Amino acid sequence: MRDLAGGFRYLLAGQRWVVGHGRWLGFGLLPGLVSLVLYAGALTGLGYGADDLATWATPFADGWSSPWTGLFRGFLTALVFCLGLFLAVVTFTAVTLLIGQPFYESLSEQVDRSEGGEVPESGLPFWRELWISARDSLKVLGRVLLCGILLFVLGFLPVVGQTVVPVLGFCVTGYFLTQELTSVALQRRKVELPEQLALMRSRRLLVLGFGVPLALAFLIPLVAVFLMPGAVAGATLMARDLLRPEEAPAGETVAGGFGPPPPAYS
Repeated sequence: MRDLAGGFRYLLAGQRWVVGHGRWLGFGLLPGLVSLVLYAGALTGLGYGADDLATWATPFADGWSSPWTGLFRGFLTALVFCLGLFLAVVTFTAVTLLIGQPFYESLSEQVDRSEGGEVPESGLPFWRELWISARDSLKVLGRVLLCGILLFVLGFLPVVGQTVVPVLGFCVTGYFLTQELTSVALQRRKVELPEQLALMRSRRLLVLGFGVPLALAFLIPLVAVFLMPGAVAGATLMARDLLRPEEAPAGETVAGGFGPPPPAYS
């Protein structure tokens, strides 16, 4: 439970950081606004077309008696839209980070600079960083799609599909949101994707404490745009501490010995 609370404190610390550095808040909003417009259009199209998709996919239900055809297809339509919303929440961060690569790289570097110590630089040309980011995002997206398909199928189970599955969906979403956000700082430190995933697995509760509240907040229109700069800042603070456990002062650890506590950040 301490790790869950520790992850949430990193999220709050990142938001406090951008509020205290207002210029970087405005700087970090631009990529999110572009992504928001793209996703709003896609979800609107899905909302209008999900019913037709459900009808096309279930020709066997044409002969069912009323009201079972309408109930079944209505349930399937809602499930399709929820899956689209799930994928939108999960991929929003990856797409926004890809669009805003130079913006968030600069923001993450500034967080490192403000906290003192070494400010790592990848030393790679911009096009190479963009390629690595896109490649890694596609690999992570593949994992997310597999989880999404499994959860979609489980959603048909009575009771479990309406209770346990949504909770698992938010956990998966939060987990991969955190991975994508920390990748900005970790990539500059030359930590490759397999090592990033291993690092996330080693502190699952910390990762979920950061990512699940963020995933829930991202469901509210416009909130994702305004939280993204602070989320990148908080993920950078988390990445710094995850990679330097030996520097944690005695008695001042975040849930298990990974650096100074987030409340110290301001």
